[in-house]
Amino acid sequence: MGISVTKLLIVLAIIIVIFGTKRLRTLGTDLGDAIKNFRSAVKEGEEGTAGDEEKDKDSEKPSQKSEGN
Repeated sequence: MGISVTKLLIVLAIIIVIFGTKRLRTLGTDLGDAIKNFRSAVKEGEEGTAGDEEKDKDSEKPSQKSEGN
């Protein structure tokens, strides 16, 4: 009782009639750009947190000062 191919084609035809192909093409381009920007932001965020963790590890190392009397 799922959606058949015929029903999907009918819905697609109705959407094309309502919005037009130019507007759908623009919408698809905008959606693709948004996904690409989201992925790059996630990748930059992961690289940033990895860099922050390395900085934290460096700052947690005890300094090797000699305690001379």
